Amino acid sequence: MPSAHDDTLLHSFLRYVAVDTQSSEESTTFPSTAKQKDLIKLLSEELRALGVTDVTVDEYGYLYAGLRASPGAEHTPAIALLAHVDTSPACSGSGVMPRLHEQYDGSPILLEQGVVLDPNENPPLAAALGDTIITADGTTLLGADDKAGVAEIMEVVRYLLTHPEHPHGPVRVVFTVDEEVGTGTAHIELEKIRAAFAYTLDGSEVGELEDETFNADSMTVDITGISVHPGTAKGIMVNAIKVAAHLLSLLPADRLSPETTEEREGFLHPHGLTGSEEKASIHFIVRDFTREGLAAHERFLEELVAQTAAAWPKAVLTTTRKESYRNMKEAITPEVVELAEQAMRTLGIQPIRRAIRGGTDGSRLTFMGLPTPNLFTGGYNYHGRREYAVLSHMHKAVEVVLEILRLATVRR
Repeated sequence: MPSAHDDTLLHSFLRYVAVDTQSSEESTTFPSTAKQKDLIKLLSEELRALGVTDVTVDEYGYLYAGLRASPGAEHTPAIALLAHVDTSPACSGSGVMPRLHEQYDGSPILLEQGVVLDPNENPPLAAALGDTIITADGTTLLGADDKAGVAEIMEVVRYLLTHPEHPHGPVRVVFTVDEEVGTGTAHIELEKIRAAFAYTLDGSEVGELEDETFNADSMTVDITGISVHPGTAKGIMVNAIKVAAHLLSLLPADRLSPETTEEREGFLHPHGLTGSEEKASIHFIVRDFTREGLAAHERFLEELVAQTAAAWPKAVLTTTRKESYRNMKEAITPEVVELAEQAMRTLGIQPIRRAIRGGTDGSRLTFMGLPTPNLFTGGYNYHGRREYAVLSHMHKAVEVVLEILRLATVRR
């Protein structure tokens, strides 16, 4: 691995995290924030500067690019590499100030505003002695999710263009927007990707290879009360805020929530609440690895809504449901996963097969007909101020992709 001073992967990553690309759950536009296109524009310019001639950016902000196969590998099936440019709305992504912690000595990393990265709580950090750790300054997230994946794909492109001896079939590069708000593939076009299968680089720990995600829906409970002047409200007012509070109080405290579940347990999670005395809305996300479990959680919420309506007979409660994505395990092609496993083992990396307690663009793409498992990036603690990346882990992600591309030419 090159030193930090001449490491092109590192310097690309530092450029990308400095661009604010936070998406928005409240927006009605696509992409949800125009600033995501700032990074898309930068990436398109960099690809063209590298010599990639097949680069297009569509009206929605998707970037599609392609590299021709190396000589003799023209009949290898095309492989697409995907990453998303937006960062999570959960934590500020404005004014990211990355910090390098070179030759990491294993001690806690102290950032601003009392933010501490404790190696005792972060096993990948504790194991990264002597490595270069990248963090933000403690006031924002870093943006490794998923700008580590973006930088790694760009490094793969750079390597292939400067090492024509490395065998590979046609390579397609796709950078998406709005993945963090669940609409990353809403306007994507498979005919523009033109690949047999794909990989998202959107995972975390070295070796992660994920071909299973949650099934996911969103549900909204809208509550209409009765507003009247509080001075003459007795027997008339129905406070929608209190109705919402009643419904939320019925949720179990010891199960069925993100903070009380792990591994293959699903949950029902209220993540947004707006309201006044006349109208209130509670926004839920519902997750489970089986469709039956998902449906059970949704029925449970409907039961709680019915109980609340019975307790507040003058209030009007309505529930709406929207499908987000489904478990890619139902439709993934095993050969695509096996190719990535073989690449990792060839490099001495033990594959870690995990079910994602979340989703990726690959969830929807797989059901659209493009099998797309997820690979690690070397970023950790996503969506918060304790987010960090390990530089050598990022390089391993690049090596795995290059090996996948090489092995695909042998398998054809």
